[in-house]
Amino acid sequence: MAELGKKYCVYCLAEEDMAAHVGASRTPQEVMEHYVSMYIHGNLGKACIPDTIPNRVTDHTCPSGGPLSPSLTTPLPPLDISVAEQQQLGYMPLRDDYEIEYDQDAETLISGLSVNYDDDDVEIELKRAHVDMYVRKLKERQRRKNIARDYNLVPAFLGKDKKEKEKALKRKITKEEKELRLKLRPLYQFMSCKEFDDLFENMHKEKMLRAKIRELQRYRRHGITKMEESAEYEAARHKREKRKENKNLAGSKRGKEDGKDGEFAAIENLPGFELLSDREKVLCSSLNLSPARYVTVKTIIIKDHLQKRQGIPSKSRLPSYLDKVLKKRILNFLTESGWISRDAS
Repeated sequence: MAELGKKYCVYCLAEEDMAAHVGASRTPQEVMEHYVSMYIHGNLGKACIPDTIPNRVTDHTCPSGGPLSPSLTTPLPPLDISVAEQQQLGYMPLRDDYEIEYDQDAETLISGLSVNYDDDDVEIELKRAHVDMYVRKLKERQRRKNIARDYNLVPAFLGKDKKEKEKALKRKITKEEKELRLKLRPLYQFMSCKEFDDLFENMHKEKMLRAKIRELQRYRRHGITKMEESAEYEAARHKREKRKENKNLAGSKRGKEDGKDGEFAAIENLPGFELLSDREKVLCSSLNLSPARYVTVKTIIIKDHLQKRQGIPSKSRLPSYLDKVLKKRILNFLTESGWISRDAS
């Protein structure tokens, strides 16, 4: 037994010490393999080492994720930001914490708890409930940190990720996609950044495939069954649409010119037409009023307006052919054009 104890002490030493104790003829690895095979897994080990070891120490740190386990809030690598930016955010890089965290008062749930030997079952369960509430708040706090880290919200807040985003994007994002991304922002908490980007990439691919399918279906309707024929068809279609567009443009210009000439055809040969502005020509044409009569009415209205402003009493001397509708239209036009003030109208 003394020899066995001696051997056991030798096993507790480092491998190099064990090899030095046995002799230079054996390497540390050979010494360890010999000891394990002969004294642990051999007959001596089977006879001396029980299958179940009583009074084994229980690990209460709960690495599997139990209450107050260190694995609940695994710290992330510190943010790569300057000292000034750390002070701006209230960020502590060594702890990966902020001065003001989500649910800042969460620690008050357990700060006053203590385990007493005279606690009854109700008090114990109440304290466990407080611990469970605190653990849930810690998980939610860490979840929000993970989301912020995954989507680079801190660099976005500091304005440092714009150039990186522009370099990373393989295609230009349309206005519709930007609006859709804003609408789907609540999904950030359920999807990782890569999954979210993949979602829009797949949606873009689907849109392109649908457009390609519609294009191929159009080729099929026009009797095109080979891709070589599609290039010739597209060139002819482009020329045809260009000719049609030029024809419509020329027709619209001609129509505008004809319409402008025809619009004033009823009054362009009457006296006083050349004295009217373009807006006055439109007004006279719409009221079916000759330019000379319009100039007469306009002169009377402006003269009466000036006399009223100077305090000179004047009686309205408007012609008899001017009814209430024509008078109101002309007064509104002169007011909008700035000839008379609004109170006079």
